[in-house]
Parts: sequence; structure tokens; C-alpha cells
Amino acid sequence: MQAFERPFQVAWAHLDANGHMANTAYLDIAVDVRFAYFASRGFPPEEFRRRRIGPVVRRDEVDYLRELHLLQPIRVNFLLAGLSEDASRFRIRNEIRREDGQVAARITSLGGWFDLEARKLIVPPDGLAEALRGLTRAEDFERLESSVRQSA
Repeated sequence: MQAFERPFQVAWAHLDANGHMANTAYLDIAVDVRFAYFASRGFPPEEFRRRRIGPVVRRDEVDYLRELHLLQPIRVNFLLAGLSEDASRFRIRNEIRREDGQVAARITSLGGWFDLEARKLIVPPDGLAEALRGLTRAEDFERLESSVRQSA
């Protein structure tokens, strides 16, 4: 199975004062790729709004490995690094690669699904859970504990 991937080009708005891609730009591009994947699997932004749910991130870790500069072409993939049995918690990863294939940055995020009305973590709808399960697994994939309490 091939990882979900999208091409990008480093834009003027992505740059920091040193002329390198800014740290927040890596996170923004990662989110764009994540939502493009969910849209391709039947969960476009409108569906998240309709269901009043969304992803909530507890932690982002970014490893910066190579510099990126203005107009440089890049490819960004989306991998599953961890998942609870009920898909309520996830660890997702994006790798940003240069044209030569070298990883420029790796973003790993730990999160879950949030009910915007109840303001609590939930088990996602079946289609969304299946979309997560359909991602290519990272080499260090691990099973996570569920964060949703089961009612008695």
C-alpha cells in the first residue's frame, strides 16, 4: 500500500526571516494534507461541520532535518503511527520530502476526536474510523489506549 501523498511548493508565505520554511508552515501543510486525505475518503470539511466533530491535537512533535527554500518542490505524505482499538485516539505522521527523496521534516501528532457540542472526546463515526485504519502504517506503529469512557 502506498502512503497518501500530495505535492507542494514552498511559497513566499511559508518563509521565516532567515529565508527558510518557517516552523508554523510545516504544521499548516501537514494539516492541509490530512484534511485532503479525509476529504478523499468521504469526510470533507463540510462533513466535519455537519456532524459537529473535529480532530483535537494534544501534542505535535516536529523533527527538522533539512532546509527548505522558496519555490522548492516538496511532497508531503500522511501515515498512521498509532491508533486505539475504537479509533478515538490516534498518532498521525507527515513526512515532508525534498525532490531528492530526503526527509526535510517529520511531524507527529497525538490526538483524538472531539464532539464540538458535548466538548468531550468521542469514538468517531464508522467511516471516519475506517479512513484512519486505511492509512499506511508507519514502521513504529503502536496500539494506543482508548480515551473514551464506556458507559455502564
